[in-house]
Amino acid sequence: MIAVIDYGMGNLRSVHKAIERVGLEARLTSDPAVVARADRIVLPGVGAFGDAAAHLREAGLDVALGRALAAGRPFLGICLGLQLLFTESEEGGAHQGLDVIPGRVTRLPPLEKVPHMGWNQVEYRQEHPLFAGIPDRSYFYFVHSYYVVPDDAAVQAAVTEYGIRFTCAVARDNLFATQFHPEKSSTLGLRMLDNFGRWKP
Repeated sequence: MIAVIDYGMGNLRSVHKAIERVGLEARLTSDPAVVARADRIVLPGVGAFGDAAAHLREAGLDVALGRALAAGRPFLGICLGLQLLFTESEEGGAHQGLDVIPGRVTRLPPLEKVPHMGWNQVEYRQEHPLFAGIPDRSYFYFVHSYYVVPDDAAVQAAVTEYGIRFTCAVARDNLFATQFHPEKSSTLGLRMLDNFGRWKP
């Protein structure tokens, strides 16, 4: 069973439905005990970083996520679910993240229209099982105003260009996370979710 973590942010049901569409069992949950029992975990979300981090901590989901990651269970973060993994964010002031990946979340510069909304190419920086069957430089759907800057470039799995070139996917051990939305990215996005369901890190 895949636990799709519900922490009061938007876009959870579309992720849940997309996972079920590729034939995987998923459950929306805000219960740390359910997360503890899950075979795989997805942290999606659209919303404010500070509020999201506070909700995770208040519900005890930060601890449950940390234990699941330490146990080696496959984890997928999407959009805000990527950003929350980082040490800190400047969105709406200074906010502490989960600090799973050292680095920061910062605002896109006004070189292009912000938020970055629409389809954009994703260029791979490493081979990964979640990219299986998906050609390099494929298009995925983005909706965001902030982007992640990892301290260690080795975790960078893919980049995209929007005024600047920025990290749009990270990967480390049993963790994979994207700034783009697989659940909104048509056939290739569904392929990525299916790959996640088969992934054995």
